[in-house]
Parts: sequence; structure tokens; C-alpha cells
Amino acid sequence: MQIEQLYKIFLAHPSIQTDTRKLKYGDLFFALKGPNFNGNLFAQQALEADAAYAITDEPVNFESEKIIQVDDVLTTLQLLAKHHRQQFTIPFIAITGSNGKTTTKELLHEVLSTTYKTYTTEGNLNNHIGIPITILKVKSDADIAVIEMGANHQKEIESYCAYTLPTHGLITNCGKAHLEGFGGEEGVKKGKGELFDYLSANNGIAFIMKDYDYLKEMSSGIGSIFTYGTYDADITGEIKNSTGFLNVSITKGAVIDTIQTQLVGEYNLPNVLAAVAAGKYFKVSDDKIKWALENYNPSNSRSQLIEKGSNKFILDAYNANPSSMKAAIENFAKMEGNKKVLLLGGMMELGTESITEHQSIINVIDNYKWQAVVLVGGDYHKLKHQYINLENSLQAKDWFNKQQFENTQVLIKGSRSMQMEKVLG
Repeated sequence: MQIEQLYKIFLAHPSIQTDTRKLKYGDLFFALKGPNFNGNLFAQQALEADAAYAITDEPVNFESEKIIQVDDVLTTLQLLAKHHRQQFTIPFIAITGSNGKTTTKELLHEVLSTTYKTYTTEGNLNNHIGIPITILKVKSDADIAVIEMGANHQKEIESYCAYTLPTHGLITNCGKAHLEGFGGEEGVKKGKGELFDYLSANNGIAFIMKDYDYLKEMSSGIGSIFTYGTYDADITGEIKNSTGFLNVSITKGAVIDTIQTQLVGEYNLPNVLAAVAAGKYFKVSDDKIKWALENYNPSNSRSQLIEKGSNKFILDAYNANPSSMKAAIENFAKMEGNKKVLLLGGMMELGTESITEHQSIINVIDNYKWQAVVLVGGDYHKLKHQYINLENSLQAKDWFNKQQFENTQVLIKGSRSMQMEKVLG
């Protein structure tokens, strides 16, 4: 079946599902497969659950006019997303980076939604499956789409651009994330830079954090850029207060004295400035920008401030890499208060650099005085240090509950697989 024919079916049944457990009446079931699952085996179940059609790439042991067999289900899903994308002439803003991309995506969405019908990536659906599904959820009433792109190896962002066709792009930063897959720090820059390569080749527009020299270099081939940062940019701003929630003052490009965010950490300044920059570029009023950023309340284990009894927790446990971990610890150390506890999970996907990078985090911890430090999983146990080593987040939870801390601040952070949020669960 040609993509154009499948697209007609999609227009009649515009809801995509890849999991029969979540399937609703009239959904199109795409039978994806991977190393540990094969959606083709559930095609009959999907139709029995009232899916409109099941798209498969293997023969099934029953006959139905509602079975559409293709060469490859994933490729078909991506080509369908591309065809859908080509029906729009609106801005598609792609966001990638080592740290802060989900927060930046959400802040951009909040700002732009005050003025435009804006669609964006739900949660963390930022991979080869989530991105095409996100694109297919963009409706005909859309004014702007904001698409988050995650990646752990080179050529991945390039492949996403092939069907997202972004008109605008933003790289938050290039840090020490997924070093194993990218092949080191330079590999990270090359991989993330594939977004700028696409924009350069297709007359796109980039939002650039001016403070990062490497982003200026990476964007040199792009004809149109809009900059933000702490100095010498189209939009400049500075931290006004970061002892609790981050307060930001815009010093150039917008008349906004103070943005009282509900984000924790100085490392969120570039994310806030990126949202201001996008808002100003798309002519959102200063009042609406301020309102949107002040009313955004993170609820995804990213820079959340949670109070339980007399204790305050900074829950930043959605992910971690050496760059974000160092920033979080140093920011936490600067905050007011003298009773502070670190509950830090291991950092994954670091390859041969894992031992070195875990040691670098211990070195950062050593620079400050703490009430207690607990290191959970990862390669911390392979290193000599003075801190408590535990195997998993449930052990960390038990340890914390036994301490009976009062009037204490606690930073909880670790890679996704460590599930450090369970400390509070």
C-alpha cells in the first residue's frame, strides 16, 4: 500500500496506537517490533479490541480485510508522519541537547500557547517512535509545533530531521551525556549538530545560546539566527535570586523586570532565556511570556521542589549525566541552609569513561560540607570514598526513613534507570 493510500485511512482514523493494552475503538494499530517484543503477534487481539486497522510487516495466521501488511512497520510509521508533516506550512521547532531539552520544550510550549495553537511532544516521547507519533497528533488547527529530539548516537538526529522537516531549531547544550553511544564529547557535538546541519541546508532558523562558544561555531553555516544569553545577544537576562525558586531578570530584548519561576537551580537560566527568545521571535507579548513562565509548574521529576514535613526535597531524578550532575550539586551547595543531604544515583551510558566520570562527581562532592551523602548504584562502589554506598533506590528510601531528618534539604538525582524518585514514593 502506498503512503498516500494509508494517509487517507489515517485521516479517517487519526489515532495511532502501538500497545494493545491502551488501544481504543477506531485506533490504527501499528505492530512495531523490537529485540524483546513483536507487535505482529498482537494484530488479531488489536482487531478484536475494535482497532480500525492493524498495520503489520509479517504474515499473520488469520484473514481480515483490516490487516494492512507493509515491508516495515516502523519505516511506514515514519513515512506517514513525514507525509502528514508535509501538509503543514507552519513553524516546526526542533529541540535537542544533552541537558534541559525537555524543560526547554515545555517552557517554549507554555509561552507559545498563550498566543498560538501549539502542539508539542508529550512527556519524553522523543525517540524514533515517539517523534512520528507526536507529528501525527498535530491537527489542522495548529499554528506551531515544538518537537523534542533525544539521541544517544550519531546519525540519529539526522534521521529525525528527515521526517520532522524542522524550520527552526535549538540545541540547549552539548555535555557529557551518552558518551558511549556518541563516541566521546566531540561525538556528542557532531551528533547534536546534525540538527544545525539540517537547518543550514534548508534555510532554517536557529536559536543560539550565545554564552556557549561551541554553539556559535556549530551554527556558523546557518543564515538566520536569533540569540539569547547573559550578554551580547538579542535576548539577555541574569539571575536575580536562586536561593529557592529561580528568579530571572530580562536585561535586553524584552521589558520584563522579574520572572519568578517555579524551577529550582541556576542551570535553568538558559532554558528560561530560550523560552523568552522564542516568545519574542514569534511576537508573544512580554506580559504573556512572563505569565507563562511564572505559571509553569514542573511535575516530571525535573527541578521539582517538594516539601514533606519540615524537609525540602529537590527532585531532579528524571535523568543524569556528568554535566547535569555537577551543575545540580554545585547549585544545591549554593542554596541557603546548613543541613543538606545528597542522594545521588549512578550515571549510565558512559562507556569507558564511567569510572573517571563517577570519580569526577565524588571530587565535586568533596568540595563541600554535607549532613550526609548517599551514592546509589552506578560505578560509585568501585571507587574509594568516605560516603555511604547503596545498591538501589529502595535501599536509599529505607536509609532515609530511618534517619528521621528534620529541617533538612535533600537533593535527589540519578539516571532514569536508577528510579531515584522512589525515595519519596
